[in-house]
Amino acid sequence: MQSQILNGVQTFAPESRDSLIEFAAKGKKILVAVNAEKILHATDTSRDIINRNLGYPDGIGAVMALKQKGVKDVVKIPGCELWLDIIKTFHKEKTFYLVGGKQEIIQETVSELKRQFAGIKIVNFRNGYIKSEEERQELIKDILLKKPDVVFVAMGSPKQELLMEEMQKLHPALYQGLGGSFDVFTGNVERAPDWWVKNNLEWAYRLVKQPSRIKRQIHLVRFLYLLKMNKF
Repeated sequence: MQSQILNGVQTFAPESRDSLIEFAAKGKKILVAVNAEKILHATDTSRDIINRNLGYPDGIGAVMALKQKGVKDVVKIPGCELWLDIIKTFHKEKTFYLVGGKQEIIQETVSELKRQFAGIKIVNFRNGYIKSEEERQELIKDILLKKPDVVFVAMGSPKQELLMEEMQKLHPALYQGLGGSFDVFTGNVERAPDWWVKNNLEWAYRLVKQPSRIKRQIHLVRFLYLLKMNKF
């Protein structure tokens, strides 16, 4: 699978979700979402984290930047959909471990996954509030004991990536960082309606719902300007 460097961030350019899942599963990769903000505000630390792993185009900004680099068939793959695609692909043959969210959210997530995917094997789960090094080590020991094929961690960046890297060193598997995807999956956080998603306007919908995001969205204007000026 080809990739391009966007402001120092190595971003892979999958032609489809299936090809990304196959590539990541075969190589037991850590999947890291890349969007306009991560490209624009990349630091040495964030670049290193993404470049050690498998950065994929989570947002339309990343897709646009990849196409400007000459990639023709790249597709946008939202992380909040990708993890469910991974489950759809492997729920009959692989085992899963979930980390993240509040206790009630993770419990609701597991219950809903079991309802939607009959026979899914979730070997264990826990919330994302790891309050001590002892709890962290207990989680890693449990990962080593249960040996899941797929691990989802929803704690936000870079915390989730650093934890996944620590676990990956001891137990190679397919890992994906999910941010707030459990909240979206359980309906506790509203995602933009389908029309907005299909037309790459999720950012606009969020702005309508949360006008306070205007300062954050101004950065997207800067991103588009730099993209047009071929600065990435």
